[in-house]
This record gives sequence, C-alpha cells and structure tokens, in this order.
Amino acid sequence: MQQSHLLPYNLHSVFCSHMTLAYDSMEIYEQCFISPSSASATHFSLPLTFFDLIWLRFHPVERIFFYPLPLPHSNPSFFFHKVLPNLKTSLSSTLQHFPPLAGKIIWPSHSGKPFIQFNPGDGVLLVLAQCNDDAKFNHSLDNSPRDASESRSLVPHLESSDSHASVMSLQITFFPNKGFSIGINSHHAVLDGKSSTMFIKAWAYACKSCEDESLNPELEPLFDRDLIKDPTGLETAIINTWAKMASQIDPSDTSNGRSLRIMSLPTQENLVRATFDLKRGDLEKIKKRVLSKWELVGEETVSGFSKPTTLSTFVACCAYVSVCIAKATHEAQNGDKFCLAFTADCRARLEPPIPENYFGNCVASHIVDTEPHDFIKEDGVVVVAKRIWSKTKMLEKVLTEGIDTVIPRFAAMLRKGFKGIGVSGSNRFGVYETDFGWGKPAKVEITSIDRGLTIGLAETKEEKGGVEVGLALNKHVMDLFQEIFYEGLCMD
Repeated sequence: MQQSHLLPYNLHSVFCSHMTLAYDSMEIYEQCFISPSSASATHFSLPLTFFDLIWLRFHPVERIFFYPLPLPHSNPSFFFHKVLPNLKTSLSSTLQHFPPLAGKIIWPSHSGKPFIQFNPGDGVLLVLAQCNDDAKFNHSLDNSPRDASESRSLVPHLESSDSHASVMSLQITFFPNKGFSIGINSHHAVLDGKSSTMFIKAWAYACKSCEDESLNPELEPLFDRDLIKDPTGLETAIINTWAKMASQIDPSDTSNGRSLRIMSLPTQENLVRATFDLKRGDLEKIKKRVLSKWELVGEETVSGFSKPTTLSTFVACCAYVSVCIAKATHEAQNGDKFCLAFTADCRARLEPPIPENYFGNCVASHIVDTEPHDFIKEDGVVVVAKRIWSKTKMLEKVLTEGIDTVIPRFAAMLRKGFKGIGVSGSNRFGVYETDFGWGKPAKVEITSIDRGLTIGLAETKEEKGGVEVGLALNKHVMDLFQEIFYEGLCMD
C-alpha cells in the first residue's frame, strides 16, 4: 500500500486511515473522521420534529462545489501544504458550532422515535481524493450535457443501517493545476437546504477568516426544537406512514418500521446532466406571458384571491421548466400524465415565525393541484403557473395540512403511471457566495437530482435575479428539452 503524501493532522480531532486506491482516474488518499475542535465537546442529543421525520428514509441531498485555483495555488505542493490543512482545520472548528453533523441518527428500543446523538470522539467522514484526468475539471464546469454518472466519484457515501444513520459525509477532490471540489452528502432528516447552506457558509467563513471561535450571527445555528409545535400528532402519523411504506416496498422487511436504512433510489441509466440559465429578462418575459393570458386559460384560482399583479421567480421558473420537461418526455416516451411537487420554507410562515437561523428541517412538501395533462397543453405554462401560484397562496391558510401523507401520495401517483417532477435547492440560498478564501465557486451542482425527475435550482453566477437550472434526463429527452426550452424563450 502506497504511503499517502498528505500531511498528518491533529489526532485530537480526527481518526485517519491513509491509503491510495485508484479507480476511474481517481486516487483516494485518506479517509478522516473530523471531530469538533473544542476539547470540551460533550454529549449532545437533539430530537427530530415532524418536519424532520418526513425525510427519515429519503435519499440524501448531494451537492458539489467546484473551485478553480490559479497557479501556484493549484500546484500539488501548495495545495497539500496550505489549502488542504486550512480546509481541515476550519472544518473541525466549524463543527463545534454544529455538533449534530458529527453525530448519528439512532433509534434505541426504549424510544418511540429516532433522534440525533453526538458523543465525544464522533466525527464527520472526510474523504480526500485526487483526480488525474486533466479534462474532467473543465468538463464539470461546462453547462452542456454530459454523462450524469461522471459526478458520482466526487461525492462520498453516506452510511446508513437499520440501527443508525450518519448525518453528513464530505469529499475534497484535488485536480492538479486546476482546482478542487467539495462534495457534500447530507441526511435530509437533519438538514433542509437552508440549514445545509448555513453550514457550508460557516465553514467557508471560518476557513477564509481563520476564526476558531466566533461566527457571524446569521451563521450561528439555533437548535431550539420547542419552537416547532405538534398539536395534532403529526410525528406519530409520519412514523406510522414510514412503517407502512417500508412493508409495501419490501414485504420481507422485519424492522416493524424502526429501520433507519435510507431507501435510496437507484440512479437511472443513460442519463445526461446539464445546466441552463434563466436570465432575469427571460423570467420577466415568462411572467408577462402568463399574466396576459391569466383569465383566458385554465380554471379560476383560489377563491378570495384576485389576479396577481406579478408572479414570483419561483412560480415562473418551475412552471416553465416543468412544462418543458413534460413536453420533451411526452414526445420522446409518449408519457402524458405528470405531477409536480415542491417544498416551501415554513420559518417565516409559522405562527409565531421562527428565526431564519433555525437549524433543521422547516420545509413542507406539497403536490401542485394540476390535472395530469395540464403540462403538455398548448398553454401549459400558463395553466401550471396558475396552479403553483394557487398552491402557494393556500399555504397562507393551511401550511402543514396533509404534509404527513404527501410522500406516500406522490409515490402512489408514480405507481399509477404519473411522471413526478420534484424541485430541489433554491435561487435564494446564495450558494455562489461560498468563498473559502480562494475565490467563489465556478460551479455548484446538486448531484442527487439524478435520483429522480428533479429540477435543481440555484441563483445565476453572473447576473442578479436569474435562476440556474440543473437537470439530469435521458439523453434523447434532454435533446428535446433543449430545443423546447430555447425555442420557448425566443417567443414574444
């Protein structure tokens, strides 16, 4: 076994396994468990709320940040002696503010529900790798379609079993004379998108500023679970729902619903991954087009709400992209039944509202009340936009109604032949502001969108007000999608 050339790390905070394993132009040099740096780190446990339990066995969220490095920073000697030690040290210091990430989800026999537990010595798995394919880094930054599986080697595995589940794993991959990537695999039952982004920004802040102790107030996580009220017993209902789903998916399952093993969907074959920009002008054009046909197309919207004077970027983007996906899929695979599901951040919508730095899940999933053929109609964008807008308005009245059944209802629709379209990420997270001290990322990718038909959202890098859309589709469907997408933007 070849000795790794990575520098040794402070053993009070990591347990390191040095190795060199080569596959597919990748070399895995080291696996480390990074613990919170504070010597006073103590036992820490945190309950899971009904917002968390919804995602208990859902596949994790995988994201990759790509960072170019100029010479000499991208020289192997500089990277391994300067960049990497800073990344590891700052990760350890950041984890003292985020102990749940270094722990595990467990479900003891005496407990009615699972919870997060951190014990001194626990840590986040960090994989350190090098990619020796000179073209792969630049290829990854390209928005054009490429084999979706290419990103898989840049994201670490997240461990789960019947008895426990890891919360997060990380991978830093060095591309000699190019830059590096950070792959994040996070358990959705512990972090929603806002919490995940808060952590990565806190890590970047600690790395760039060399701060060991303090964080900006907006990056300090709030763990107070008493802020989430459950007067109607949603926790019990959701746990029971997972038990029913487990037995339906696997009749041989003998866990009685107490398993924490992730029900990870297999990635599909022949998928290509691509990124598309909806510029601010494109979105304004879509909004204007929808509003001009508001009274002429589709049914009336929510009773008590008049026609809006404008539409949100989210409504316009999701309506346009989902319709383009549906029309491309329909043309390529003769599918004609579609549904759309999205999550809404509940922090500001709860009564009373809870702080933006609340750490954990505080999102509710909802299925848009569309007819199965709405997406492929001539004015499908107008119809679907109205339906999404109506659903968002209804959230003001019934925020959490039905959230305990939304995942099984979505699964049931898929079994009936619907093609379900999901939404991941947000253009409000500011992922392109995540600077570890060597510049902002050149690309941020939601890798896990290849687990299903999912729209990945982020803000555009170059222009305020735009949306970057990531997709992983069958190659033929992607070709049709591109044609429909760009053709639609050219229409007046």
